[in-house]
Amino acid sequence: MVSFLKALVYGAGGVVVVGMAALVALQERLVYVPVLPGLARAYPITPARLRLDYEDVFFRSSDGVRLHAWFVKQSPWKPGPTVLFFQENAGNIAHRLEFVQIMMQKLHCNVFMLSYRGYGESDGYPSQHGIIMDAQAALDHLIQRTDIDTSRIVVFGRSLGGAVGAMLARNNPDKVSAIILENTFTSILDMAAIMFPFLKWFIGSNGPKGPKILNYFVRSPWSTIDIIDKIEQPILFLSGLRDELVPPSHMQMLRSKAIENNRDCRFVDFPNGMHMDTWYSGGDRYWRAIQLFLDQYVPEIKECNISCKVGEDKDEAAG
Repeated sequence: MVSFLKALVYGAGGVVVVGMAALVALQERLVYVPVLPGLARAYPITPARLRLDYEDVFFRSSDGVRLHAWFVKQSPWKPGPTVLFFQENAGNIAHRLEFVQIMMQKLHCNVFMLSYRGYGESDGYPSQHGIIMDAQAALDHLIQRTDIDTSRIVVFGRSLGGAVGAMLARNNPDKVSAIILENTFTSILDMAAIMFPFLKWFIGSNGPKGPKILNYFVRSPWSTIDIIDKIEQPILFLSGLRDELVPPSHMQMLRSKAIENNRDCRFVDFPNGMHMDTWYSGGDRYWRAIQLFLDQYVPEIKECNISCKVGEDKDEAAG
């Protein structure tokens, strides 16, 4: 009996050790999934397929990595906010085109769709440090454009994209007008503890005894919970209560932490919303929540600064 118990303990310990080693060695493949199983890395469609006016944009991150994005544009005579959209961890920006098409119809906005490094036509390999630089490069590109109102740039992030967007908004209080987070996790550490329950004693949010041992080995912690209260811009939280991947409690915790130092927080939940379809199952109420948020915090400017700016550029060129 004693021998059996020893074998059981050693066996359980071996499973934990193997699990720890796999998590440390393969973590980037678990967090970042540029290619969905059975599909190619290439974009299956472009905005042209949906008859959207768009521009292929190539630019470089601060470390020299060549990045790709789609700038999907409204008609010039319909100036609206510009949404800097950060996608989830799996697939590429082409898989979000249906959502973007409806967003443009409902909100009358431009949408800048960044392809993270290692995704789509962007070079490099994904990492937290690298994607943070990619997001900053995308924002810097938008700030330099003369065909948008740079005072009305809104960050929108879903799931992993919410963690990316939160970091960008925190770092750029004077360049980002507002931020929208949908079904975003508190941290990758907490998600790892959920996805690998047998490791929950070794990874996850810091407890009363301090950080858990595996936390030190995670290269992409994306700890949104640690920065959400440092965001100065208005925040809209969109939470699907049937989210099968990120527990809805994560969004509640983010909101609770944010309102400690930010009164301009709005929280809207959707009873039937799952991780990827909250925008669809939420129907008109989903889009109405966003529109009300934008109307309050990113209002339309009566004087068209864009046309004036473009006119000034033309005059300078002619002169």
